[in-house]
Amino acid sequence: MRGAAGMPHPGAVSAATASSGENTPVLDGLPDVLRPAVTLYLTLHSDPELSGAERRTAARLGEWLRTEGYRVTEGVGGHGVVAELRNGDGPRVLIRAELDALPVTEATGLPYAAEGPVMHACGHDLHMAAVAGAAALLARARDHWRGTVVIVGQPAEETLTGAEAMLRDGLYERFGRPEVVLAQHAAPLPAGMVAHGHGPMLAGSRGVEAVIHGRGGHAATPGLAVDPLLTAAATVLRLQHVAAREAAASEPAVLHVGSLHSGAGSNLVPDRATLGVTARALSTETLERLSAAVERIVRAECAASDCPRDPDITVVSRSPVTHPDATATAAVRAVHRDLYGAERVTGWPPSTATEDVGLYGDAGAALHGQPGIPLVYWMLGTVGPKTWAATPGDAERKLAALPPNHSPRFAPDVRAALPTGITAMTSAALTWLRPQPPTGPTPPTDDPDPLPG
Repeated sequence: MRGAAGMPHPGAVSAATASSGENTPVLDGLPDVLRPAVTLYLTLHSDPELSGAERRTAARLGEWLRTEGYRVTEGVGGHGVVAELRNGDGPRVLIRAELDALPVTEATGLPYAAEGPVMHACGHDLHMAAVAGAAALLARARDHWRGTVVIVGQPAEETLTGAEAMLRDGLYERFGRPEVVLAQHAAPLPAGMVAHGHGPMLAGSRGVEAVIHGRGGHAATPGLAVDPLLTAAATVLRLQHVAAREAAASEPAVLHVGSLHSGAGSNLVPDRATLGVTARALSTETLERLSAAVERIVRAECAASDCPRDPDITVVSRSPVTHPDATATAAVRAVHRDLYGAERVTGWPPSTATEDVGLYGDAGAALHGQPGIPLVYWMLGTVGPKTWAATPGDAERKLAALPPNHSPRFAPDVRAALPTGITAMTSAALTWLRPQPPTGPTPPTDDPDPLPG
């Protein structure tokens, strides 16, 4: 990871350290918030729910926010949660976290591990706990800021459909246009660190389902059938060359076939085969070229196999390039450097991971009709000091060896990572929320009768 090499592991950020600077009165409440936020994390981690089925998760986040005085609306764009805390005149700041988990069987061996084939393998439980903690700090220190905090608990991020669903359900029409959108994401950096990017941070994506139609028959007489599985296999091999030929050598791009489903027995020629394909790129232009190549190759292979009908090709998911606003990001980065020290704030190189948070900003302007909303998005370290020290090699090798997001062994060190997650989000929000002017008697003046102006 660029920027991380040679840095000591910072460990957990103490309340005293996190309370430095102008944000002191708000962040001083961290010790009272941290233990219940850890408890919330453990509950969420042990009881994950898949995209579109986040009922219990949404209810738990909603209950936390109600207890802290937020006005909570549930069922926005599915199981989405929107909570508002109005505190006088001032900017409206939207803070977003995701609700959903992945169809992964946990293999961490943790005492609070989830049972069954569902797991928070991407850190969304940590995101929720951090946002819950930040929401509590802000609610308990309302004398120190003015404005409106909007907490968004988004469903279905893993399927890249949740942000669009919430926006189509009138998120901005019903709850107001935000001055800024803030979000963070767990990453296998040392806990206590945050990482900001320059330019595009995450790739845009297209998820495609391609159904290849054959003509079924008996395995003993394949000449009387048209085998869609053979066509699908040829398509998979051909698609492996697309990223290398359709994208510039200087631009990261990925085309991945993640699923192939066909057939029910070795003595049958099936009627159809279904491919699941994902294209990822850091520019919209390259992404469109990759997507066009997928369709061209699928259709060409079907024609070469003399399939009885054209394939059905459907875009099942899409996400924009995550491109945080440069000016807003610089402001938050400066706040984080003041709060944690320069050694705990690093850079983040462009990544071909993807998500849908960009739709809340300018990338979704055509959807929500509100151009000019800046997005600030940063990475949050999750690796505990003992794990970091025990992993061999320099920083680059450590990051390559540690379980990544979506791994069944992905296991954030919550006690080391959560304090930073809470304070990083709180301090970012306070960058926009208007400070409360001091109250009390007007200070005396040297001139008892000052001139106007």
